[in-house]
Amino acid sequence: MSGYAFRRQRPVLNYIVDFICLKLKLVIEVDGYTHQLRENEIKDAKRQREIESKGFTVLRFKDEEVLNNMSQVRTAIQKQIEVILEEREE
Repeated sequence: MSGYAFRRQRPVLNYIVDFICLKLKLVIEVDGYTHQLRENEIKDAKRQREIESKGFTVLRFKDEEVLNNMSQVRTAIQKQIEVILEEREE
C-alpha cells in the first residue's frame, strides 16, 4: 500500500491488532461475526479509543467486506493513507 509495510498480529498497548503500519500509525482490524455481539462491540470501542489515544488511526472492516470486496477495502485503506499523509503536511 503506497510502499508502506504492514505487519500482521502485532502488539499495541495491551492488545494484538490484526494489521499495523507503524510509520503511518495506522491499525486495520478485520472483525468476524463475534464482533457484532453487543458485549464485544463495547470491548472493541474501548480498545479502539485507547489505541487512538496514542495517536493511531483505526480502520475496521467486516470479514465479509474483505472476503467479498477486497478492491473496496484496498481503496478505503489507500484513501486513509492519503488523509494521514496530508495531515502530516499541514
